[in-house]
Amino acid sequence: MTSHLLEARGIHTYYGASHILHGVDFSVRPGETVGLMGRNGMGKTTLLRSLLGLTRPRHGEVRIAGADMTQAAPYAIARRGVAYVPEGRGIFPNLSVRENLVMAARAGSGGRRDWTFERVMQTFPRLAQRLRHGGAQLSGGEQQMLTIGRALMTNPDLLILDEATEGLAPKISREIWGIINQIKQAGIAAVIVDKNFAAVSAVADRIVILVKGATVYEGASAELRAQPELHVKYLGV
Repeated sequence: MTSHLLEARGIHTYYGASHILHGVDFSVRPGETVGLMGRNGMGKTTLLRSLLGLTRPRHGEVRIAGADMTQAAPYAIARRGVAYVPEGRGIFPNLSVRENLVMAARAGSGGRRDWTFERVMQTFPRLAQRLRHGGAQLSGGEQQMLTIGRALMTNPDLLILDEATEGLAPKISREIWGIINQIKQAGIAAVIVDKNFAAVSAVADRIVILVKGATVYEGASAELRAQPELHVKYLGV
């Protein structure tokens, strides 16, 4: 039995001739929240895409719950209990809020159905008031809530969030962070990419920082908070 829910070793990913990731190791244990940080263009989204089968690494290995998924299609990785909240949200604008949620509903590993439609409505009361609205009629914050709610309807073991609060008003961002904390308390593992160091380090158990496609820091959030010189060096905060 593996101790890792997700484990990537020696990941080298290219876009054409451009070598983006240089031997990255990355792992997530069951129930663990990992913050993936770094300045723009340092390889964070490429790493997520490599883990999800959207951009296949040229070298290295990706395992999910012990199974080799390096060359697997994205749908196969999703069926292994990995849900993705992409940057830009990716909702279906022509479907209603209810339709966006119900179309994603399925049991998780072992037949779990912890996240029912009713539970998602309790978690996102704003969405409960807008069930008949089309996705395109929602505000940016509501669209983000819908994307997270849709991911939860798959009853995932691991939730990957790429820039979940990008471009949102501070009040809505705080609401999203509260929801992320609820997800953590529910025992779902998470990988969070976000520029807000204070918010990420408050919820994450561990922080990984990428610089130019390589890991330059990996450690407990509390350890990184205690080293402000590293924030400036690697994150510019």
